[in-house]
Amino acid sequence: MDAYVLDRADGRDDGEHWTENYQELPGGPGISLILESTTQEGVGPRLHLHPYAETFVIRRGGARFTVGTDDLEAHAGQIVVVPAQTPHTFRTLPGGYEAIHIHSNDRFETTWLE
Repeated sequence: MDAYVLDRADGRDDGEHWTENYQELPGGPGISLILESTTQEGVGPRLHLHPYAETFVIRRGGARFTVGTDDLEAHAGQIVVVPAQTPHTFRTLPGGYEAIHIHSNDRFETTWLE
């Protein structure tokens, strides 16, 4: 088999209430991923930046993002791209949030700003 299949670490086979980090993926795609699914409102990371771009593919719900000097709400069906070296954070909106965070690097490199 030439494909790589990665299972959830907790053994579940659904997409609910899931946060998983993937670095150095097999096959060498040159990215790392955060998969996140929550029904909680108001959760998200502290202000931080990366030396590479981060792309958020929002699949359900939404979040209020601060990206550099911009404040915006993004919802299911939208994609938010944060350029390299740009401070950013988000907080989930009522109804929760499900997204794939694509880091344009095979390992996470994060500078926490708060």
